[in-house]
Amino acid sequence: MLNVGLIGYGTAGKDVADAILSGQAGDSRLAAVLVRDTSKYADAGLESVLITDSEEVFFACRPDVVVETAGHAAVIRYAEASLAHGCDFMVVSVGAFCDQALHDRVMASASRHGKRVLVPSAAIAGLDRIAAAAQGPLERVTLTTRKPVKAWRGTFAEEVVDLDTVTQPTVIFEGNARESSRVFPESVNVSAALSLAGVGFEATEVRVLVDPTIDKNVHEVSAKGLFGAVRIEVQNTPSPNNPKTGYIVAMSVSRALKNLSSPLVIG
Repeated sequence: MLNVGLIGYGTAGKDVADAILSGQAGDSRLAAVLVRDTSKYADAGLESVLITDSEEVFFACRPDVVVETAGHAAVIRYAEASLAHGCDFMVVSVGAFCDQALHDRVMASASRHGKRVLVPSAAIAGLDRIAAAAQGPLERVTLTTRKPVKAWRGTFAEEVVDLDTVTQPTVIFEGNARESSRVFPESVNVSAALSLAGVGFEATEVRVLVDPTIDKNVHEVSAKGLFGAVRIEVQNTPSPNNPKTGYIVAMSVSRALKNLSSPLVIG
């Protein structure tokens, strides 16, 4: 039985918890959920799960793997702590690793404690193909992200385009993955995951668009190298509670957890 500690109980966190409790995450048990304010979750329906705002109490449950669903600040605060407590650390907010110093500290900690940092595919597809292709020369990796207007409320996009009047797909960012992860910490974690799998943050090219003509979050990855070429497009259904994320994030996390205890691992 794989003991799982979950950090955060927002949209993605709740979906991950539901997946574990319903058996979709294989031989996994949700041991504890770490939140900032336990009073908000008195009616969360998690009677069999410890909900705590104490880091000490959380790690006393001795999770085998800690799953982060609470944003970049949670990665900064808890990644090294989780590894030091003997837990693998599964990171959803992988864009936090655009901070090279943080990335280097966390990787050093993982090596020192003999644990792993796990990056599920989450909102993107093809990370296994990109990671394999990176074994030989990769000439180019690009990501184009399109999201509907509602996904950009409360983000940097509001400084670039009038979300109330935009009628055509509009580019709001062009640059590399390190820059995109900093500008859109909640919306372009996919660029960070792609970078870690492939050619790095500086060499991964990113375009981001507000697209009022679509109702799904669309990510298109293209890569070319010694292996050949690949182009992958995914269309993710946004969560009704948080259009910045989608159902596939929790599905990906639950599958990654299942792989940790499964005799068959694909991909």
